[in-house]
Amino acid sequence: MPLITKVYLVRHAEAEGNLYRRIHGWYDALITDNGYRQIAALEERFASIPVDVVYSSDLFRTMTTATAVYRPKGLRLHTVRDLREINMGAWEDQPWGEVARVDGKELLKHNSMDPAWHTEGAESFEDVRLRVSTAIRRIAAANPGKTVAIFSHGTAIRNALAVFHGMTVPQSAKLGHSDNTAVSLLEFEGDQVRIVFENDNSHLSEEMSTLAHQSWWKKGGAPKVDQTNLWFRPLNVKGEEADFYLEARREAWQTVYGDLEGFDGLGFLKKAQAAAEKDPNNVTCAMLQDKPVGIIELDPERDREKGIGSIPFYYLVPELRRQGYGIQLLGVAVSAYRKLGRDYLRLRCAPENEQAQRFYRRYGFRAIGQEEGSHRPLDVLEKYIGYKDQRA
Repeated sequence: MPLITKVYLVRHAEAEGNLYRRIHGWYDALITDNGYRQIAALEERFASIPVDVVYSSDLFRTMTTATAVYRPKGLRLHTVRDLREINMGAWEDQPWGEVARVDGKELLKHNSMDPAWHTEGAESFEDVRLRVSTAIRRIAAANPGKTVAIFSHGTAIRNALAVFHGMTVPQSAKLGHSDNTAVSLLEFEGDQVRIVFENDNSHLSEEMSTLAHQSWWKKGGAPKVDQTNLWFRPLNVKGEEADFYLEARREAWQTVYGDLEGFDGLGFLKKAQAAAEKDPNNVTCAMLQDKPVGIIELDPERDREKGIGSIPFYYLVPELRRQGYGIQLLGVAVSAYRKLGRDYLRLRCAPENEQAQRFYRRYGFRAIGQEEGSHRPLDVLEKYIGYKDQRA
């Protein structure tokens, strides 16, 4: 009689793409601060569960999540490339909002698990479901009678579970989405597989849950494009959008200091124009559908020799603050500076700006000192975005 092999199938912890609303399939994203809290909760969940062997995809976010199981139990981690997320091709590291704007019809196909979905260089749903389900079966067959933990990715797991349910690609759209670090349990007995439970996130508090703070997955009826995702374009600071930049600078100054004493709008504008002259993407406008709602300004030359990506200005219109939009601007800076090989982001923030200080601390910035600003001393805040200090 065939032995029963238990397979715990676990999605990785919250990663940059989940937070910044960017498309990360094979892009090697890092775990967020909240993701590390999820990993700690996952470790506690598995403390009393015997596990014999641990596998993960070879991407950072799964290998790091797997530490919750293999390190406390003194096991070795086995990496399997076929457990990777779906390859998103030309969409990789693009904001979801940008893809919705330029390729909305294909995005709707993607969201509805339409087998006809295609973008240049990407895998099909048929490809990923075969690749991942086969890898899981192969692992189970290699470990008869054992308990195995496998760490993979959201779309990869959803498609594999659809195969084990006997669903076609279109039918798999009926399956729910798994939270970060959600756990499914499969039992393999010979060629047969039984799903004991799936997508269980009971080890997470509501505060730690990624899905609890997002709404895209809750929409009923036909799949829709999430209208809360931003897209980005260069801000024309040398033309008709100079006034928008100046007003943003003015509003930010007024909010922090309570008046406009010492405000040098023309000086700020000239610096932004010089930055845009070097590269239009140095002054980027955040767009919500057709409305400009924010600015992220970069200065790649400042502190370049120190491996630092400088952010001179970070702005979101007041009516969208505290609603999860601001973090998407940070994703622009991370994406741009990582491509330039920078390991840190650095910005300056007034000590009096308590709302901004809380925001930056929440997303991994720490104070490293003070510098003289144009009006008074500013806190220098820094965030690590490299890989070498975070490898599992």
